[in-house]
Amino acid sequence: MSETPYRLAVVVASTREGRFGPTVAEWLADQTARRDDIDVDVIDLAEHPLPVSLSKNPSAEDAAVLAAVTPRLAAADAFVVITPEYNHSYPAPLKNLIDWHYTQWQAKPVAFVSYGGLSGGLRAVEHLRPVFAELHAVTIRETVSFHSPWGKLDASGRHVDEEAGQLAAGAAKVMLDQLSWWAVSLREARATRPYGA
Repeated sequence: MSETPYRLAVVVASTREGRFGPTVAEWLADQTARRDDIDVDVIDLAEHPLPVSLSKNPSAEDAAVLAAVTPRLAAADAFVVITPEYNHSYPAPLKNLIDWHYTQWQAKPVAFVSYGGLSGGLRAVEHLRPVFAELHAVTIRETVSFHSPWGKLDASGRHVDEEAGQLAAGAAKVMLDQLSWWAVSLREARATRPYGA
C-alpha cells in the first residue's frame, strides 16, 4: 500500500474577484508534478460555492452542490490548503467548507500554502491550526508562505526571480516530504484500525 500514490486534495480557498490563489495553485501544481507519490485533485472553492446555511438535512439543491465536493474530501488521504490572509485570518468560504464536513478531515494530514502582505498569510494559517485540530486532523509544521507575491510570480506560477523560485521549491519539498510521511502512515493506520472520534 505504501507504494501506491496517496490522494491529495488541494483546496484553493479564495473566491474574491481578482484573486491570486489560482497563480499559487499553478505554482503548487509544478511542485507536485515533480513527485510520483501524489495523485492530486484540485478543489477550487470559486467553482464550488457551498450553501451558507448549515443543515444536518440539506435541501435537494444544497445536497447536489455538496455532492460535487464531499466525496472528493472523503477520498483524499491528505490536504493542502492554499489560503490568503483576510483581516488577519482566512476566507469565509474556507470556513464554510470546513464546517460542512467532519469525518472527511479525521485522521488525515493538512499542509498550508499561504500568501499575503508582510505576514505572507501566516496569521491565517495559525488560525486554521486549532480549527483542524478540533476536527481530529494533523497539521504539518512546515508551510510555504508568499510575502507580497504580486508581480513576483507570472501567470503560470513561475517565479520571476530564479533564486526566489529555488528557495520556494526547497520549502515545498520539505513540506511535501512531511505531508507524504503523514499521509501514507495515517492511510495505513486507518486501513488497519478505523479511526473513531
